[in-house]
Amino acid sequence: MNYRKDENNGQKVFMDIKDPARADVIKIAWPVLVELLLGSLFGMIDMMMLGRISDNALAAASVAAVGITNQPLFIGLSLVQALNVGGTAMIARYYGANENEKIETVLKHVILLSMLMLTIPLSILGLVFTDSIMTFIGAQADALQAGRGYFRIIMVGFIFQSLNMSISAALRGIGETKTPMRVNLKVNFLNVIGNAVLIYGLFGFPKLGVTGAGISTAMSNAIASVLLLAYIVKGKSIIKISLRHPFKFDGNIIYNLIKIGVPATLEQLALRTGILLFARIVAGLGTVIYAAHQIALNILGLSFQPGQAFGIAASSLTGRTLGAKDPEKAEEYAKKTRRIGSMISTFMAVIFFFFGPQLVSLYSPDPVIIRNTSAALKVIALVQPFQSSQFILAGALRGAGDTFWPLVATFTGVLLIRVVFTHIFVNIIGYGLVGAWMAVFIDQIIRWVFVYARFRTGKWKHVKIR
Repeated sequence: MNYRKDENNGQKVFMDIKDPARADVIKIAWPVLVELLLGSLFGMIDMMMLGRISDNALAAASVAAVGITNQPLFIGLSLVQALNVGGTAMIARYYGANENEKIETVLKHVILLSMLMLTIPLSILGLVFTDSIMTFIGAQADALQAGRGYFRIIMVGFIFQSLNMSISAALRGIGETKTPMRVNLKVNFLNVIGNAVLIYGLFGFPKLGVTGAGISTAMSNAIASVLLLAYIVKGKSIIKISLRHPFKFDGNIIYNLIKIGVPATLEQLALRTGILLFARIVAGLGTVIYAAHQIALNILGLSFQPGQAFGIAASSLTGRTLGAKDPEKAEEYAKKTRRIGSMISTFMAVIFFFFGPQLVSLYSPDPVIIRNTSAALKVIALVQPFQSSQFILAGALRGAGDTFWPLVATFTGVLLIRVVFTHIFVNIIGYGLVGAWMAVFIDQIIRWVFVYARFRTGKWKHVKIR
């Protein structure tokens, strides 16, 4: 082992002399992985709190309500993230090419466009049409009653969450992943405490149930915004914003954001539309089964994280090395991130397969929920190798600015394959919740085939950014 200096904060980090590429991957990926895993863990604890409300019917309705209301929220967040994909790719390229003077302008474009075109309009729609949106997704009367207030509150918090995502995406574009990790761990810890206090009415606070969870989440997002903005305004990073610098819209930046962001946006629309239709079919199985499905999704969130973390690392490293005119190094980084991320996801798959009932029992004592969720987790375990590989390779493609083929993969896999097979397995054959997750398994294989085939062509290494 040897030391080298971290370019962002001057700290010394370990570098494996025999494999410097692995050291670069791990240096960027481990803070993201810790952040995402602990974020998912905190989310699991939140769901456990709701599932342990003393009234079993209210607990199931609360868990189902969170799952249903999260669907439109995730659509909004995915659209913001699609715009961030363009920002991350551009910032990584400029950083790799030593054109740091362009980075602040890119970040300002991303924040302004996401706020004016997406975040604020979608928040208003969510506040005005709460009941209609929840009913469309498939909320039954009990879930609608439990989740109405929660949905309105998190749509306010969505404004802050969107800002946090844009700043974090910019920081990750230059490989600075520790700051978002520190901020998110702090606010997630506060969120868990706030949830316990407001869900159960501790320390003299009112007992608000699922509405209290929404209040705590929105407040945590607001605190994160303050911390992240303070960091980049103080100029402690290459990623910075100064209100003293004049701003005007730049045609080249907008062109790049459109070129990269439109396919990414369409991909996210296809993904979220497919997931929404998928959720609506599952919601038709009843509130208790949908609660079991939501718990399965919550546990599945853990397995997403290695793929997402190493996908972010692949995006950053691919963009930076292409900016430095080193396409072969970019390919090496992509392959290295896929190998490491897939090993971690496979380990998690073993846990899901053999210890499903024990995991689910942490959420709910209901035997129907435990039985259905445990069966779904066995299918989820089989999904892991394909899911992780396609997440990471798609991240490399996006880092290169090649967002068209991830769009094709998602449109085909989620919007067509997953929805059609879910309808067949659930509504026609009658396989129930397991049938829905069988459809997810087929979807993940299809997406992996598309993304892997595109990566093998090497054409992504020649995408141009102005």
